[in-house]
Amino acid sequence: MKYSIENNNIVLKCYQEFDLYLTLDCGQCFRFYEENKIVSGMVGEKLIKAEQKENGDVIFYDISEEEFKSIVIPYFDFETDYDALKRQFGTEETMKKAVKNCGGIRILKQDSWEALCSFIISQNNNVKRIKGIVLRLCENFGEKKDGGYTFPSAEKLASLSREDLSELRAGFRDKYILDAAKKVSSGEVSFEKIRNSDYNTALEELMKIKGVGLKVANCVLLYGFYRTEAFPVDVWVKRVLERFYKNGFPEEFYKTRGIAQQFLFHYIRTLEI
Repeated sequence: MKYSIENNNIVLKCYQEFDLYLTLDCGQCFRFYEENKIVSGMVGEKLIKAEQKENGDVIFYDISEEEFKSIVIPYFDFETDYDALKRQFGTEETMKKAVKNCGGIRILKQDSWEALCSFIISQNNNVKRIKGIVLRLCENFGEKKDGGYTFPSAEKLASLSREDLSELRAGFRDKYILDAAKKVSSGEVSFEKIRNSDYNTALEELMKIKGVGLKVANCVLLYGFYRTEAFPVDVWVKRVLERFYKNGFPEEFYKTRGIAQQFLFHYIRTLEI
């Protein structure tokens, strides 16, 4: 990975066909906003601001080298060789086309609790509204930091009532948020078990939470625990499977099928537009 330090910014050099905007706007996270080509959003306690230039370079603004290494590199999964993954996927015809069309996407390594709460909120919802609810959640119950608010902890939310959450305008989802917060903070749902158990056991652990079904659980495993064998199926991925994989998704991609799914999700949408 090549980068340079310019003033108080880090310039990442054309990293493996990385697409900053597509990665942050492909439905896997809900904390980033774009204005005049600059995206900004909170990662933990740090406001990340970045812009991608026409030559592919990405500028991360107002960040130290230490912060870049400890926050940005893991969050954007820059230590994973996506070129190697795309070569592997390219052995199958549909995946080859998907990678060619949407190869700049990377799977973000998000905080597990934030991803769980966010995807509970995402149910039967659109991205604009999800972002609004998440923003109000952070502004009301997170901690104020330079540039934004942290995501409130499970312990903080577990102490609240549905009435406390009413101004979020989350509808039926507020009772699921509280159930998740109480079960995670009490240890009834164990993140350690989810990280270290087999795929099916991890799904079952998440599905102890009210409102967490198979799709949400797979989203949380992939985007919040980096369990890349997780395979979320929404209406778009269902179309992919029905159209190109009538006999099932290739077993040789099992360990990284979550990453493959993200490429396929965008590929089928480009075909349907």
